[in-house]
Amino acid sequence: MTDTRPPVTDAQRDAMLAAATAAMARAHAPYSKFQVGAAVLDAQGRIHAGCNVENAAYPQGVCAEAGALSAMVLAGGTQVQAVLVVGHGEGLVTPCGGCRQKIREFAGPDTPILIASPQQVRARFTLDALLPHSFGPEHLA
Repeated sequence: MTDTRPPVTDAQRDAMLAAATAAMARAHAPYSKFQVGAAVLDAQGRIHAGCNVENAAYPQGVCAEAGALSAMVLAGGTQVQAVLVVGHGEGLVTPCGGCRQKIREFAGPDTPILIASPQQVRARFTLDALLPHSFGPEHLA
């Protein structure tokens, strides 16, 4: 399948990184102490951010990606053009399995998933690379 979505511009990537980093700073992570931020670029070019929110029933909580997707839906967005996830540490902070499936609900296999530190994008994947052979809404038709 050919990717027909417009590429993420440098300006969009930088704005997504800034939004995700600002969201990460607001994360509520008193148990893991691991703050994560995410930004979703929707089909209208709007950026929606989210942060992880933990609670005393740890590990029940909300991931940053889920928060960003909820913000997009609340704003009327229906299609993800790109996702950026930011976290600290040496390893890449990629979406968990549940978030990969949540992203899949609004994104196609070629959707770029950018993985970053607060300073820079460190890796780029497609959704298909992170969630191969996925099950999506079209399977229910």
